[in-house]
Amino acid sequence: MINTEYYKDLTKMNTFGMKVKARCFVEYDSVADLVDIEFGELSRPVLHIGGGSNLLFTEDFKGTVLHSKIEFMEILDKCDNVSDAQVLVSVGAGVAFDDFCDWAAKEGLWGTENLSYIPGEVGASAVQNIGAYGVEVKDIIHTVYCYDTLEEEFVSFSVAECGYGYRDSVFKKSGFKGRYIVTHVVFALSREPKPVLDYGHLKEAVLSSYEGGTDMEKVLDHLTPEMIRKVIIRIRKEKLPDPSDMGSAGSFFKNPVISREHFLRIEAAAKAEHGTDFKVPHYDLPDGYVKVPAAWMIEECGWKGRRSGGAAVYEKQPLVIVNYTGNAYPEEITGLEKRIVASVMDRFGVELHPEVEHIPQ
Repeated sequence: MINTEYYKDLTKMNTFGMKVKARCFVEYDSVADLVDIEFGELSRPVLHIGGGSNLLFTEDFKGTVLHSKIEFMEILDKCDNVSDAQVLVSVGAGVAFDDFCDWAAKEGLWGTENLSYIPGEVGASAVQNIGAYGVEVKDIIHTVYCYDTLEEEFVSFSVAECGYGYRDSVFKKSGFKGRYIVTHVVFALSREPKPVLDYGHLKEAVLSSYEGGTDMEKVLDHLTPEMIRKVIIRIRKEKLPDPSDMGSAGSFFKNPVISREHFLRIEAAAKAEHGTDFKVPHYDLPDGYVKVPAAWMIEECGWKGRRSGGAAVYEKQPLVIVNYTGNAYPEEITGLEKRIVASVMDRFGVELHPEVEHIPQ
C-alpha cells in the first residue's frame, strides 16, 4: 500500500521535534509498492528518511519525503563462505533498529548488543554507519540491498562496496545520495560469544552489573547479549534524553580526529590549567592520529547545561543539543551550534563538524 499526503506535519517524524511540514509525503509498505512509485513525477527535491533521528529540519521541506514501512526479520539459510557460528539475518529497512537489537539479543545472537537503544531504522543505519561503545554497524553488515531509482532495478552492495567510514558511507556521496533506496540489510551475527567491552568504562559497568561478579574471566563465561544490552541501555538512558520527553538527535557533533602533534599541544595546555596529573580523554588510532571526544572540548568551553532561547546543551551530555522547550525554532538550534563550533575552534584550534544532517543542507 502506498500512502500519499500533502503538507504533512513532520513534527513527530523527526526526533528533534522541529515543527515543519513536507509539501508531499509518500509512505510505502513493500518492495512492490516502491517499484510502483513514479519517481520522475515526485516533487523535487526527494528525501528518504528513516526514524528522523539524525536530521535537523531547518525549514519546511519543499519537495517529497519518502518513508519505508518494509518490516521483517528472518534468519537466512546457510550460505557459502559462512562459518557454522555465523548467522545471516535479513531485516527490512523500516524496522526500528533497536527492535532488531532486542530480537537478536533474545535469539542469543552476538553483534548488535553494543548498538542497543540507538534511535532510527535499519535502512538509515546502513547509510549513516551508526556506532556506539566500540562497535559500528559496518562491523556486522554483510550486504545492503537497494532499489536504484535511476535505472529502476534492484542492486546489492557488499560491505566493502559501501565505502564505510566514521558516520559515513558511499550512500551519502554525490551520485549515490538519493539514487539508492535501502530495501533491506543482511547482517552477519554470531552464535559464538563475541563481547566488545574495551570502550570507555563499559567493562567495569558490565562487571558491576553482574551479581556477585568480581572476576572478569568468570563473568565472561556467563555473559549473554541480553546482559550487555541491558547495561548499554542503562548507560544511554543516564546520558541521553528520551526524545519523547525532550527533542534531540542524539550526538550532534562528530568526535574530531587530529594529529598527534596537535593533541600534544592540547594536552600540554590542559595540564597547565588543571595540573600535571590531568589526563585528556582520547583514543589513539592505528594511523597515528588521535580521536578526542567532542563532548570534553564542549564542556571545557563551558557549554554544558547552557541554554539559548528554546535550545540548550544537554546537562548530562554536552555532545547533545536539545529542543529544551519543545518549541525551539530551527534558527535557535543552528545558532547554538555555530556558537559552540566557534568557541571550540577559538580554544582548541579544532573545527567541529555536525553528525546531524541539516535539511536542506
